[in-house]
Amino acid sequence: MPDTSDPLLYDTTGGPERQMARLLRIMEHLRDPDTGCPWDIEQDFATIAPYTIEEAYEVADAIARSDWTELEGELGDLLLQTVYHTQMGSEAGLFSFASVACAISDKMIARHPHVFGAESRDKSAEQQTVDWEKIKAAERAGKAQGRTLDGVAIGLPALMRALKLQKRAARVGFDWPDVAQVVDKIAEEAAEVVEARDILGPDALEEEIGDLLFNLANLARHLGVDPEVALRRTNAKFTRRFEAIEDRLAERGKTPATSDLAEMDAIWNEVRMADKAAQTPD
Repeated sequence: MPDTSDPLLYDTTGGPERQMARLLRIMEHLRDPDTGCPWDIEQDFATIAPYTIEEAYEVADAIARSDWTELEGELGDLLLQTVYHTQMGSEAGLFSFASVACAISDKMIARHPHVFGAESRDKSAEQQTVDWEKIKAAERAGKAQGRTLDGVAIGLPALMRALKLQKRAARVGFDWPDVAQVVDKIAEEAAEVVEARDILGPDALEEEIGDLLFNLANLARHLGVDPEVALRRTNAKFTRRFEAIEDRLAERGKTPATSDLAEMDAIWNEVRMADKAAQTPD
């Protein structure tokens, strides 16, 4: 039987404050050591963190597909992750939802003096970005994060973290001045990958592949391209083209497993040429 002693649990009326209070109360019930859900009670920050990352990516996926109905649900899932972590923080006496919300509110006000302070709004978005980074640098200094790369989260996806590390280093002048030098470095790293494959062991090969990927991210940065976005776009293109191969094989009564590389490659090229033709203006 549902617990009807707490009417807030089932109240679907009211605005943001009421529904936020309801979600917080639901999490309290889920984590209650006596009456809560056994699975939820067993979790800690480390075990929930992977779900938090997953939900963030699912939000990004819904946006990429312009699926606004699904985005509503995914944003709820992501909000639940914040509520989950703050409930555990409250139980441990570390922080609460209120303190987390207060901290981010204070941070946003401090980082936008042109909106909430006396500073003029009469400046470009680019200048505001520069000012934002100066404020963040001052915040890091206040946290005894004096090194250039301090504060770049280790848990970021590797490609995204590479980009952030490079941007930080570039701010203090550690950067190639010309994109041609980045291209030359990529060629050098590609040659070292081949050398590692032919001569060195698997550990060296892994290191050289990492160096190559890092420098490819650097090239994207120099060209004003977000490598994470670019790779996501290519992943989506590969998925669409491979599914087209499966569809055409199915018309022939085949599957990839019953086809061969030559046949699939021929279909791939047909699909690729059709894509290029569709992108060519009349």
